[in-house]
Amino acid sequence: MLISNLEVVPGRRVKEHLGLVQGSTVRAKHVGRDIAASFKNVFGGELQGYTELLNDSREEAMARMQAQAQAIGANAILNVRFSTSSVAQGASELFVYGTAVELA
Repeated sequence: MLISNLEVVPGRRVKEHLGLVQGSTVRAKHVGRDIAASFKNVFGGELQGYTELLNDSREEAMARMQAQAQAIGANAILNVRFSTSSVAQGASELFVYGTAVELA
């Protein structure tokens, strides 16, 4: 399945517009990661635990969006966007959405 943040795919045409598809996941912070992050705040550097958490969240949300698109017969998802929000103290949602289409 083609997934793109573009509204069109050069050299391809949209045969059918199937609608909005989305995927999301809500993740909580891990105490061990918070402790490591507090040291990084003092000494500087990448917060690798949080980087891994966000990467895992993006992959899970994308997989859910892709499954939804496949279920309605799409072979591509265009104009894909990501959003994040805090849903509770220490927990955040990662949300991804796009337009499911059938490309010719």
